[in-house]
Amino acid sequence: MTLLDLISRRRSVREYLTREIEPEKIDYIKECIRLAPSACNLQPWKFIFVQSDEKKALLQRCYDKEWLRAAPICVLALGDVSRSWKRGADGKDHAEIDVTIAFEHLILAAAEQGLGTCWICNFDVALARTLLNLPDNLIPVAITPLGYPAKKHDPVTNRKSIDEIVETE
Repeated sequence: MTLLDLISRRRSVREYLTREIEPEKIDYIKECIRLAPSACNLQPWKFIFVQSDEKKALLQRCYDKEWLRAAPICVLALGDVSRSWKRGADGKDHAEIDVTIAFEHLILAAAEQGLGTCWICNFDVALARTLLNLPDNLIPVAITPLGYPAKKHDPVTNRKSIDEIVETE
């Protein structure tokens, strides 16, 4: 499969089987995260693979959707602003940018392994910080369920044309 085939196959999944994920698939995904690039190679991230019902219930309070409950794993991506690169010209912190690159590695690795994900940014960050007792330097960036899709999805087709998104000068 080419990268383009993989990207075309990846979908936001909102229905999951309760089937457990094989440990080797989880290890593979973690390795793909580990190899993600970051500004100055600082790797300012932490990924929490939440599997216990107790911790999943805490995350679900931050984003209360029934389909999130069905997935066997929820992954919380955190940016570490104490370790991230800051641009010299204006001080822009790249923690969230670096985390999202690594998060996309997770999403694509999961799709390659036949697993579904759904990128969630619209969650209660303050509540997540409180419920998970996160230190000030760790900022919640995104959550995704991780599991086997309950149904097959068609490839992505509703994308803008290249002319709408790319300019050549």
